[in-house]
Amino acid sequence: MRSTPVSAAPRRGRRTALAAAGLVAALTLTATACGGSEDEADTKPGGGTSQAADADGTGGEGGLAAGLADRLKEHGIDVDKWKDGGWKNWDEDKWLSEAKDFVNPVIEGLWQPDRMKSAKEADKTVTTKDAAADQGATDPEPAPVEAVAEKKPYHENAAPVGKVFFDSPEGSMVCSGTVIKDVNHPGKSNLVWTAGHCVHAGGSGGWYRNIAFVPSYNDYGKSEAELANATATEMAPYGTWWADWASTSNQWIQGGSESGGDGAAYDYSVLHVKPEQGGKSLEETVGAALEVDFSAPSATEVSSMGAWGYPAAAPYNGLEMFKCVDRPGRLSLSPSLPTMYRIGCTMTGGSSGGGWFRVVDGETKLVSNTSIGPLENTWLAGPQLGRAAEALYQDMSKTYGGQ
Repeated sequence: MRSTPVSAAPRRGRRTALAAAGLVAALTLTATACGGSEDEADTKPGGGTSQAADADGTGGEGGLAAGLADRLKEHGIDVDKWKDGGWKNWDEDKWLSEAKDFVNPVIEGLWQPDRMKSAKEADKTVTTKDAAADQGATDPEPAPVEAVAEKKPYHENAAPVGKVFFDSPEGSMVCSGTVIKDVNHPGKSNLVWTAGHCVHAGGSGGWYRNIAFVPSYNDYGKSEAELANATATEMAPYGTWWADWASTSNQWIQGGSESGGDGAAYDYSVLHVKPEQGGKSLEETVGAALEVDFSAPSATEVSSMGAWGYPAAAPYNGLEMFKCVDRPGRLSLSPSLPTMYRIGCTMTGGSSGGGWFRVVDGETKLVSNTSIGPLENTWLAGPQLGRAAEALYQDMSKTYGGQ
């Protein structure tokens, strides 16, 4: 995650990362199988959801949705040329930006182990212009919390967590993501939660390409040397899942930028994915999925939150999963924007989009995702997931979830 320096703020007294071992146990994300307030206008699903096509232009077993083939032609996209490298054309007139423009044809075999390992942390992440912009809603800067490596194998300890890969004008990039439950398709979810800046460049760009999700990436946390000749199964034990539909907030599409912009507090995304190979749903394949908590509790009401992800910028290399647990504070970038959550954490770029979890009545739920942080990598901040986020999720679930 690339960030810019932020204004200094009084530090809270240092506290340990994991004050109670019980919380870590409660936040363990096991699998069942192996192998601030928002305006009412923001709750409308609107134009944040998009649909993609298969590489062969047929849309898979279900065929192309009505009108999609015509829209591809309107954008001047020849699917065969696209999968042969035409997607590398990032000219402004070819970089589709509107919600309806998203196309993500499956290019089978594109994300090979070496290409996954070489992907860099996304450099179009949001940053804070001034962390002390509204001291009335911003708590003192948290003390750094050292990220802890997740126990291995990941499919036994954090099965829903994985990596989101995509291509940008700067090259192959990587974020983190989480398998979430689909309320309208229980037990058969194909939904992944990540950050908006992991799928769309914001106001100055468009949709990224070749977006794919790999749950439990590098399941046994092997070193770079051990992965010199890694097989696809070692790197992607549950396979590679391509986004055939993507959704992010209109606020991010219109106002997101490298410096945060007005889209920072709405930096979230839902992907609907399908396997590059195989027929079962993502949830059935992984054996786990997390419910999303859209109650947007105040940071003052939550004793602990945990952030999971695959940090890829130094001193990390993106091959291992890490986590931080801390008591959240509040971060306000502007009086006109919803307050964000903030925790101490040393995770770096690559952890962007990774889920934040809390325990509600004994159940672990996703409550936010990693969005921004300072140049010093001492803390992370994520958006509150309220009515607008829930509307986006419900629209994705109802419209595309069963496909």
